[in-house]
Amino acid sequence: MEIKRDRYLQQIIDYMWDGQVKVITGIRRCGKSYLLSVLFKNYLLEQGVPADNIISIELDLTKDIRYRDPLALSEYVRSKVDGQSEQYYLFVDEIQMSDEVKNPYNPDGKKITFYDALNDLRSLPNLDVYVTGSNSKMLSKDILTEFRGRSDEIQVHPLSFAEYYSAVGGDKEDAFEDYAFYGGMPLVLSRPNDTSKANYLSSLFSEVFIKDIVERKKIEREDVLGQLLDLLCSSVGSLTNPKKIADTLRSKTGENIAQNTISAYIDHLEDAFLFSEAKRYDVKGRKYFEYPYKYYCEDIGLRNARIGFRQQEMTHIMENIIYNELIIRGFSVDVGVVYSNEKNASGSYSKVAREIDFIASKGGKKIYIQSAFALLDKEKTEQELRPFALTGDSFPKIIVRRDIRKKWYDDNGVLNVGLVEFLLDESIV
Repeated sequence: MEIKRDRYLQQIIDYMWDGQVKVITGIRRCGKSYLLSVLFKNYLLEQGVPADNIISIELDLTKDIRYRDPLALSEYVRSKVDGQSEQYYLFVDEIQMSDEVKNPYNPDGKKITFYDALNDLRSLPNLDVYVTGSNSKMLSKDILTEFRGRSDEIQVHPLSFAEYYSAVGGDKEDAFEDYAFYGGMPLVLSRPNDTSKANYLSSLFSEVFIKDIVERKKIEREDVLGQLLDLLCSSVGSLTNPKKIADTLRSKTGENIAQNTISAYIDHLEDAFLFSEAKRYDVKGRKYFEYPYKYYCEDIGLRNARIGFRQQEMTHIMENIIYNELIIRGFSVDVGVVYSNEKNASGSYSKVAREIDFIASKGGKKIYIQSAFALLDKEKTEQELRPFALTGDSFPKIIVRRDIRKKWYDDNGVLNVGLVEFLLDESIV
């Protein structure tokens, strides 16, 4: 089964031969290697590029372990490319597994890293360099510094529902139910039954993600990391902060866990692309709140697997899926906060904070979005609409709902759209 990743493939094609190192990032097993070594390679072959001119190195495999040494990597590639008249392409998979080595000419000086090797290879006029990696700090956050501005980043995510549906077909609603349960990690689609899908997702946590974080970050309290994962997965889209999490874990275990430890472990989970943080933004005050934040899992199937497929509250699942979809479409996403003066029980008025689930921004474009499983009565409808009326601006406003199929606008210009249609039709946002 070939899964189309046209969004990312086109980004790679657009960056070809721009003199930069192309860095393809994302959570492990989300399809980075497939994108590069299958989809993009097939594109190159179709364009007439000889197979021998595509150099593929997989640092997570024993056959290429020698090239974890950045000096050996540079020497090998130069031996094939340097002085040749033809154009070559270099694919290096899981670049974060590269080692740091001593400088042979200055053993006591700064160590040689893969950044040095790639900057060296980038200078070859007949070589176009592409790498994949699953570590945001080593790659995403250090790209401009270490590659001296000479790089392009393409962040790959698990399958969107549109990508998932293009592969599985059939009834859209049935497909969504499966997607909302097992998520969009590509290999899920090749698993033959529900049991094997669930086992695969569970093993990703225990055998890949947690082991990778523990080894790479030298985690001393793997049990605390596991408890944090369970808590974040069971409360996706809920407001929280390190202090609240530490207090919750203390009430459950009786053990005092430092807030700094929780903050560091959350940072590690974000670094591995497992979770994303959404900050709260004061719409009229035009400022961010320091805390609390919301955290969303990169893949809803991973979230479900971590908590044993037990807590299937569609309100939270739906919110997480919408958040991920907006990120995939290239939006920056915040949680909106607006205020109203409301009469309290004593008859006096007080300032009450109201929440808009998402403020999606891209360039000069801004959209307010509410996620609502169902609007069954007037009270619930007014509850969802009230924050929109408090923004004081005319940016587009959308309610994404699970209880309707056809989209329509209300008298205030708010678009009501079904969840499946929202996920399949990018023209909506």
